[in-house]
Amino acid sequence: MSKLTETFTNIFKIQELRERLLFTAVLLIIVRIGSHITLPGVDAVLLADTIRRSSENTLFGLYDLFVGGAFSNAAIFALGIMPYISSSIVIQLLGAVWPYIAKLQREGEEGRKKITQYTRYGTVFISMLQGWGVAVKLVHTTSGGVPIVPVEVQGVGFYVSTMIILTAGTIFVMWLGEQITERGIGNGISLIIFIGIVARFPHAVLDEFQLVSGGARNLIVELVIFIAMGFIVAGVVLVTQGTRRIPVQYAKRVVGRKVYGGVTQYIPLRVNTAGVMPIIFAQAIMFVPQIVFSFFPESEFMQTLATDWFSYTSWPYSIVYALMIVFFTYFYTAVAFNPKDVADNMKKQGGFIPGIRPGGHTAEYIDNILTKITLPGSIFLAVVAILPTIMMRLGVTPSFASFFGGTSLLIVVGVALDTLQQIETHLLMRHYDGFMKSGRIRGRRY
Repeated sequence: MSKLTETFTNIFKIQELRERLLFTAVLLIIVRIGSHITLPGVDAVLLADTIRRSSENTLFGLYDLFVGGAFSNAAIFALGIMPYISSSIVIQLLGAVWPYIAKLQREGEEGRKKITQYTRYGTVFISMLQGWGVAVKLVHTTSGGVPIVPVEVQGVGFYVSTMIILTAGTIFVMWLGEQITERGIGNGISLIIFIGIVARFPHAVLDEFQLVSGGARNLIVELVIFIAMGFIVAGVVLVTQGTRRIPVQYAKRVVGRKVYGGVTQYIPLRVNTAGVMPIIFAQAIMFVPQIVFSFFPESEFMQTLATDWFSYTSWPYSIVYALMIVFFTYFYTAVAFNPKDVADNMKKQGGFIPGIRPGGHTAEYIDNILTKITLPGSIFLAVVAILPTIMMRLGVTPSFASFFGGTSLLIVVGVALDTLQQIETHLLMRHYDGFMKSGRIRGRRY
């Protein structure tokens, strides 16, 4: 405990790190404030719990979890950062089939700036589309037969204003995320999703407590659930941190009077190189059908598809969702880690894998290992992601199941570990101990 206290004390001794943490905290507070400002024209009194009750067991309930309750509050930040993520997915997928985008991805900083610009344009378009869907849903939502949007307000003006406000809210949240990444600590986009999920934690605990206190669930059953969740958390940590190390031998070479090489280093290949991104990508894609269905609230066919085939708790949804996670795990791993580049860099530095010829053979060897270790990682992600569906079928409340299972759990653990790693890097650079004793050793090794 004293070691942990000393570490936190060291954090605030470093001025740059202290300023970055405070800057990040202020911007996250702004995000939370915007999640409670209701859209103009919506009756906040009738709104209370109406949307939450009607969507808590659906995909919109999961969407609401990602935006920290902003969707059920019909807030100006109701769309959160999800349109930006959807736009990023589209751009990255285009990079695999459109040579122009692929060329931009290889052009370094200039190409990255153009891709960012196109991603922002896509964010505006998707936000406008989803904003229209939210407006339609609000107009057709009632509380005790009374519409939460007064009849006299329902009109073109309400739809247009809702679209503009929600789009502006998304752009502002996107800008806040970029500012956190640049001037704060951690990845801003991921932290915004993280804080939205954590903000729902008290509601999840309260729902379960009410079941236990009301006699709907036995305390022993509740303890079993908590123990099971503990094992899941442990499994998530093991998978996200698991690596396969490949030895690389560097031959001795003499330059003047100095001797270089003659040592063995290791390339750490993570079991889950993609992190939580496959979950976020797949979830963003799965939101699209529900947004489309919301445009047709009076169509019986569309609503049947929404409830029977694309419902968050339906088996067809779970199967498609799991397959998409496996696909995006491989896709994002291929984007984030290029075996050919690694092999070329090793060859330039005089390094080689024992028993493997440098160049193309080395790239194939690394790619083969990466493919094998990514498969169990992707399957694990898929199983944990659909775990909330299984838990809800066993009688667990949707809010509790969504928080402690699958998507939200992976995001919380992954983002927390990445943020702590950045903080620890700042500490180690200034000769302070990190959160883990092995932090300094790991930094020297890699």
